[in-house]
Amino acid sequence: MMMGYWLGGLGWVGMIINMIISIAMIIGVVFLVVWIVKRLGNNESGQQINNSTPSVIEIVKQRYAKGEITREEFQKFMVDLGTR
Repeated sequence: MMMGYWLGGLGWVGMIINMIISIAMIIGVVFLVVWIVKRLGNNESGQQINNSTPSVIEIVKQRYAKGEITREEFQKFMVDLGTR
């Protein structure tokens, strides 16, 4: 409240500075809300918040892509995990 009054006394310069500060605060709040929604969305979908740990399905897909397991084994894993 005090800052707006003080900047208002500077005329056009104060008005521009006040507008820049207001826009920066609005952008900051928007980014904060987007960040919070993304964090909550990852948690609710069953994924872990720490994305450095791959899920079981991702591990099976990687092993199949590397040739460590056969197509039949891959399909069995996917059925066992409930994805097919």
